[in-house]
Amino acid sequence: MPAQSQHLGLTYGLTAYIIWGLFPLYFHWLNQVSATQILTHRIIWCFVFVSLLIVLLNRRSILKTTLRNNHLLKGLFISSLLIATNWLIFIWSIGQGRVLESSLGYFLTPLVSVLLARIVLKESLDRYRWIAIVLALIGVGWQIFQLGHLPWISLSLAVSFGLYGLVRKQLPIDSLTGLWMETLFLLPLALLYWLWVSLQGNNQFLTQGIGRTLLLIASGAVTALPLILFAMAAQKLSLITLGFLIYINPTMQFLLAIFYFHQPLNSNQLISFGFIWAALSVFSYGAWRMQRNPLASIEKSV
Repeated sequence: MPAQSQHLGLTYGLTAYIIWGLFPLYFHWLNQVSATQILTHRIIWCFVFVSLLIVLLNRRSILKTTLRNNHLLKGLFISSLLIATNWLIFIWSIGQGRVLESSLGYFLTPLVSVLLARIVLKESLDRYRWIAIVLALIGVGWQIFQLGHLPWISLSLAVSFGLYGLVRKQLPIDSLTGLWMETLFLLPLALLYWLWVSLQGNNQFLTQGIGRTLLLIASGAVTALPLILFAMAAQKLSLITLGFLIYINPTMQFLLAIFYFHQPLNSNQLISFGFIWAALSVFSYGAWRMQRNPLASIEKSV
């Protein structure tokens, strides 16, 4: 692949993951608005923004084809519920000042995806991926042992996004059209909820100042843009490069939690993170080896 194309792909990928990494700041600025109302506006304005893009890019014919495909519609309905669940948990965790737990969830996501691929798709795993999964399970197990309960925010974010990726992986649809369909499925619920809170006198749109109103409206573009940039990057970069870029988001969230939100990192959390980081190091090394020598990696898969 030409160097210029790779540089362009790297720019797209870095921009996408940096935007995702800054999400805790963005939703922290909306902390006076309830998580459910933020999610409502994120869905509504994302649908509006993506609809405008589809019209501008003249992609309406693809939408017609998608709407006639029952298999695609069923899959996208499931993925819409999964991504809405992920968004809601993430927004709520930021509002509760639990950014450290959300960052752990996104560190775990690649490993959860690999485990789901093994369980659901019956994909073979090489020894590096098995070692990574075991190390991650030790890290989660350590937290459970120390806390006395499941780190549900981290696990919910990882599992919901892992399942979302699993469903979308099996659907032959581009990210822009897929996102439009997902927000279309969620739109009636979002509008009904907005109407209900308005009738109850609890509507926070236009009541929290012009700044927060604009942030709520912009959340649609902020949601869609990194997904579009990531799709463009995926066309120009190798899988191994994309695999390393994925750690930018949780790393930025982790650093924001420590240095901006001043959340304490105790020794038990550090041990747990240590196992997760070790797992990701082994996982990345295995992916690098497979990229260099795919046949050798296949022979060692089980």
